[in-house]
Parts: sequence; structure tokens; C-alpha cells
Amino acid sequence: MNTEQEDNPASYPRIRGALDQLAMLGIRAPGPTIQRRGKPDRADADCGQSGRQSGAVGSGTIGNALRRAAIELAPVTDAPRLEAEVLLAHVLETSRTVLMTHPERPLTSGQASRYNALVHRRASNYPLPYLTGCIEFSGLEFELTPEVLIPRPETETLVDLALARRPRSVVDVGTGSGCIAVSLAVRLPEAIVYAIEISPAALAVARRNAERHGVTERVRLVVGDVLTPRPGPVDLIVSNPPYVPTGELASLPASIRNHEPWLALDGGPDGLSIIRRLLGQAPAVLRPLASAQGHPGSALLVEIGADQGKAANRLARAYFPRATVRVYPDLAGRDRVLEVQT
Repeated sequence: MNTEQEDNPASYPRIRGALDQLAMLGIRAPGPTIQRRGKPDRADADCGQSGRQSGAVGSGTIGNALRRAAIELAPVTDAPRLEAEVLLAHVLETSRTVLMTHPERPLTSGQASRYNALVHRRASNYPLPYLTGCIEFSGLEFELTPEVLIPRPETETLVDLALARRPRSVVDVGTGSGCIAVSLAVRLPEAIVYAIEISPAALAVARRNAERHGVTERVRLVVGDVLTPRPGPVDLIVSNPPYVPTGELASLPASIRNHEPWLALDGGPDGLSIIRRLLGQAPAVLRPLASAQGHPGSALLVEIGADQGKAANRLARAYFPRATVRVYPDLAGRDRVLEVQT
């Protein structure tokens, strides 16, 4: 998880205007439509979770509701109008385009009541993706609940690196919502993906996301801790592990500190405890080079904090002295993914 704010790697993602704020929330760009890789506009983060509400007409119009909501949300977001639109599109099960082209349409009392409740909750720093129950990641939509970490766009760097290797077998350690495992399974139709997660509640969310995208036969869900029980041998291990130092958890913004699962955040005293365990257990799970059958050898891809590149590199070389180790940046140029190539 990316938790940088300004130059402090232990706090929230760096906000570079409204566009970065929205990207962190899984919303790609402001404007009437939100599209990625050819996806049609669909209420931006709906996931089919909301239902139409009935009630008496006379509770205001779309335009008035959006204006009031944007004012209420201004203290907690750099993009209050856009978040107001996302929430109302979610309630009405429509697109933001419809909202913007028909501001005169009235809301029923039921719709207005539900919308007001969501706006009030968001204004209390409750994360937007938990309110909509859905987020876009790697061009796919995923269900989210407070039992799982909210995926950040930076993690797509790890997914892209994994896809470039074309592995036939993968282990995703700490799968959470299943966004990494399912994204790989969707785009690698011949691959088997083992998704390991210590939280049964989180694994239930991953199961529903695998079902949503039709990959349940190839995503093997396992309750476990790091690489126990041990799968394998596999071509690739991927992980977005907890990497926030324990002492810095209390300084995270309220939206993370009070609502996202600490189990998915707490990386131990130096933020590297889980990564250290993963590196120690990985050699027994990765496929030996001799049996790679024409593939580029087995590898480990791990998301890290922006200030952890050097320390993670040293750890990886200690556990894999003969391997090629490198650190890849995210789109902002910050250290983001540790790669160990055996």
C-alpha cells in the first residue's frame, strides 16, 4: 500500500491536486466520463451494489443536491464535486454523464435521504470506495468491504511486471480483496494462481471477486500466513504486504487509521517484518531454474514503501545471493516494487 504524504513515507499518498486524489480512490480522471482500457462509463464505482429507492418527489433536484454535497465534502477531499457526483451516481445507479446533462431532474425523498447519509459519512473521513463498495483496479472492477485494504493505483506497477513474465503458476501472498490474483488470472488464461490470506473475512471478498470475473477454477484461495501452507513450486510469487512501520500507524490520516484494516498495514518495527519472512520462505516455493521449461526463470515481486528500496534490496541479496535483484519505480518515480530474479 502506498502511504506517502509529502516526503513522509509513513503517511497518506501524496496529493498533487485533484487528479492524484482521485487516482488514489480508483477514479481515473475528472470529467463527464471515466474510462480505462476501453471500459464504458458506469457510475464510476457502482459495482451494482446500490438499489433504487422510492419516495415522494419534492426532495430537490440533482443539481441542487450536488452543490450542497460538494460544499459538505470540501474539507475532506481535493475533489468535492467529483466525489459528490460519484456518490449520487451510485445511489441512482446511473452515470455521471446523466447527472451532468440532467441537473434539473428531481430526486425522490428516498434517494435524497440515502444520498445525504452517504455524503455525511464521507464527510466524516470514511473512505469513498467503502461507501460505493467497489473500485476499479487494473481495468477491472472489484468489490470492496472494510475487511480489505483499498487497492491503490501504484500496485498496478506490480501487476504489469507480473504480466510481462507470462507465468504459468503464481502465488499471491496477502491477497486481500484478490485484486492482484484476479487481475493476473483474467489476463493469463493458462495460469493457476494461489491466493493466500490470513483473514477469512478478506478471503471471502476475494472469493466473490474471483466469481465476479469468472476465474474461480484457476484462483485457488487459501487461508494461510505468508507462504504457510506452502504451495508450489511456482514460477512467480507476488505480494503487496503490510509495510508501514508499527510506530507510524498512529500518524496515518484518519481515513486510513480508523477504517482500513491494520492487519494489512502493520509491517512491524521497521516496516519490513513480513517482507523479511516472505524472502526467507520464498526459496522453498519458487520453481528451480532447471524446470522453468523455457520461461525466464522464477521470480519474486513485492510492493515496498517509497523509502524502503535500499533496505529491501539488501535483504533480498542476503536471502538470494545468486539472484538478480532490482527495484522498480512507480509512475511517480518512487521506489515501489522489489524484483528478485532467480
